[in-house]
This record gives sequence, C-alpha cells and structure tokens, in this order.
Amino acid sequence: MQGGVSGFQNAPVTRAVVLASGLLSVVFSAQRRARTLGISYQDTITNFRLWKMFPSVFAFQSTPELMFGLYLLYYFRVFERQIGSNKYSVFCLFTITVSSLLGILSLVVLKDTNYISTLASGPYGLIFASFVPFFLDIPVTSRFRIFGLNFSDKSFIYLAGLQLLLSSWKRSLIPGVFGLVAGSLYRLNVLGIRKMKIPQAISSFFARYFAPSPGSTPRPSRSLVGNAPSQTGRVSQQNQSSAGFAPIVEPPESSVAMLVSMGFDGNDARQALMRARNDINVATNILLEAQSR
Repeated sequence: MQGGVSGFQNAPVTRAVVLASGLLSVVFSAQRRARTLGISYQDTITNFRLWKMFPSVFAFQSTPELMFGLYLLYYFRVFERQIGSNKYSVFCLFTITVSSLLGILSLVVLKDTNYISTLASGPYGLIFASFVPFFLDIPVTSRFRIFGLNFSDKSFIYLAGLQLLLSSWKRSLIPGVFGLVAGSLYRLNVLGIRKMKIPQAISSFFARYFAPSPGSTPRPSRSLVGNAPSQTGRVSQQNQSSAGFAPIVEPPESSVAMLVSMGFDGNDARQALMRARNDINVATNILLEAQSR
C-alpha cells in the first residue's frame, strides 16, 4: 500500500477524483442502484433531476469499469504533477463539463431514434481527455514484440483505455469520444482555458484535505545529488556492480529534453539519467519517487 499512497503525493486533485469515484461506485453498487446511474434524457431534460449528474459523473457501474477507470486515473496523475494542481483542476472541470454537455446534447438529438437513451456513468470525459496529452506529450521510451506484434511501453495504457471505451458499447463509447473532443478543445486553448486558474480558497481546500500530511513522509531537497538511492536506483546499481564497474556517461541532450518536456527540472533530469545510466524509464521512476517524498 505504501507505493499506492506515495503515488498520490503532490497530486491532491487526482486523489480527490479517485476517492470520489471509488466511494460512489461502491455505495451505489452496494445499494444495487449502479444501473440506474448514467446521464439520461428523461432525468436531465424531462424531469430536470440535475442532482443525478454528480454521481453519474464519478460512479462507475461495474467492477471491471471501476478497475480500469481507477487505474487510468492513477496513471494520469503525472499530468497534475506536470502542470500543477491548480491548472489540473481547471482541466478536470473543463473536460468533465464539456463532455457532459455534449453527452446531453447527443441524447437530445438522438431521442427520437431509439439509438441510445442513457450514457454510461463514470469520469469518462476526464479519463479520455487525458489521452490527448498522453498521445502528444508522453514519448515512447521502449518497444518490444509479443507473438510477432509490435508494442511499446504506452501500449498497455491504450489497451486499458480501449477496454474501458467499449465496456458498455454505445453507452460508454459516446462519452469516451466526447472526452477526446473535450481534451482536444483544452489542448487548442479554446476561450483561453489553459490560462485560467481555480480560486485560491478552493485550491487550498484540496491541498489541505487531500494532500498527505507534512509528517507522513520526509521531504528531500530539490537536488537529487546526495539523496539516498531509491529502490529503483538500488536495483540499477546492483545490476551495474554485478556486471563490473563502468564509467558514468554524460546523458544525451535529447533524453534530458524528453524528461523536461514531461515537467521535470533540467538539472534533476540530468542527474537522474546519470544515476540510471541513461535509461529513461529508470530515470523517470527516480524523478517521480523523489517528487513523491
């Protein structure tokens, strides 16, 4: 559990979303009301039950959807660390709002076709909006083949997203596509959304109640030099010692630039690459573990 808890440090908004999704999914499943969730034309337009929007946005309807959804939310916490909790809050609010409005609009348009009456519940808008920066900003660092098929270190995230996208067929496909649209609109900086910020009072609330307590884990200095080796670093050093001593090679600028584009400090990225002997995957883990302390 320590690794899961530490993964949420410096990501209070992600922690809040994950907790809301997990708790609401469990509560509604225990009450056997999960299947009644989801944005529907009758609830939102005919009966004007807008209160159902909140659980519909966060609660998943089934255990497989919950597992894949929380896994993707946890993975995409890297974007909150990259742009900061305040801007990530704007990203969450914008993508959830836009995808939900587009979903309601689609129900209005399709109400007479009997094509679909209810959309799947869950943070599909936020999850699939996150695939836009994931595709554009996160580089492929390794490739491999399985049974003659080419894969990369990003393939399993795409497969998890595809599983979630098709989990309820049309009911999950539509909100997933609208999530991609919302993520693209945010990327295009529609209405200057990327420059907006959440009021400080709301930002402080998330930082106070969803960030780890100051005494829970020690905080390292900004520089990675002199820090105790992380578990990943120790494994790397053990592998190096077993193979014999090799001089530390200055990391290529392309690798440093790749880590900087992911939101890490340039000096920290260079030091992490030197510790990882220019293995970008190991260096990324070192940087993330250093940030989480």
